[in-house]
Amino acid sequence: MVNEPQKIEGLRQRKRRETLRRIADRALDLFIADGYEATTLDAVAAAAGISRRTFFYYFKSKEEILLAWQNGFGELFREAILREGANGPPIDVVRDALTKLISRYTTDEMIAIDRLMRSHPTLMARKQAKYVEQEGAVFEALCALWPDPNRRVGLRLVAMASLGALRLAIEAWSAQGSVRAPACYLEEAFAALKTEI
Repeated sequence: MVNEPQKIEGLRQRKRRETLRRIADRALDLFIADGYEATTLDAVAAAAGISRRTFFYYFKSKEEILLAWQNGFGELFREAILREGANGPPIDVVRDALTKLISRYTTDEMIAIDRLMRSHPTLMARKQAKYVEQEGAVFEALCALWPDPNRRVGLRLVAMASLGALRLAIEAWSAQGSVRAPACYLEEAFAALKTEI
């Protein structure tokens, strides 16, 4: 019986996380279809199947929605690393997890998301800050797979370098007009990293 409140709290947290993700996903669909500026908060609430009042319980602005979507990516990234398991060097595990995760999105979706995040200086600055949070999610996953405290510095370096490779891959992909799949740029960035190590 003592564990019952913990079970309920866990269910509440899970439902909240699911609602946050649903709102963020529906908003992203609308931003891509109608444009960031043209999408209203009422339209997002309707698409997510919630009331306007409920919407404001979760978010205060459209910017917060995009940032939540990025937060969701960090969680998905962490989960993907854990699914890979400790089957090889940590840098390879992160590369493989990220490659599989990125391949879940179409090139059109990736282009739209990148354009949305680059469309406003505030969003661009927040996008860069989210990389730091994603680095923390990668580090947490790596520590779960390799719990030896003596490896923490090395695993932190892997997390930092992996996020650097991701950033460079996205920049190259965007700069070259998205002529190839994002995973190709990611593979090249990780190959360059491993060559230099």
